[in-house]
Amino acid sequence: MNKKFAESLHLDYPILSDPDKTVAQAYGVMSPRGFANRWTFYIDKDGTVREIDKKVKPDQAGADIAAKIKELGLEGK
Repeated sequence: MNKKFAESLHLDYPILSDPDKTVAQAYGVMSPRGFANRWTFYIDKDGTVREIDKKVKPDQAGADIAAKIKELGLEGK
């Protein structure tokens, strides 16, 4: 489903789905109430976390992510 969604948006990167919270737990973003904090991890193709945005603003997240990807030089790589 996420692959189809990413393709519909013409994205050149994968979108992660984490219904069982395995990745959220591994990245240490689970809140004490059992919800994942809304953080964005920018990971390059080598698997290196280049930056973490811990102050995601949902209403402008798309534009913020696009700008950060460009700033970090991660687009089209």
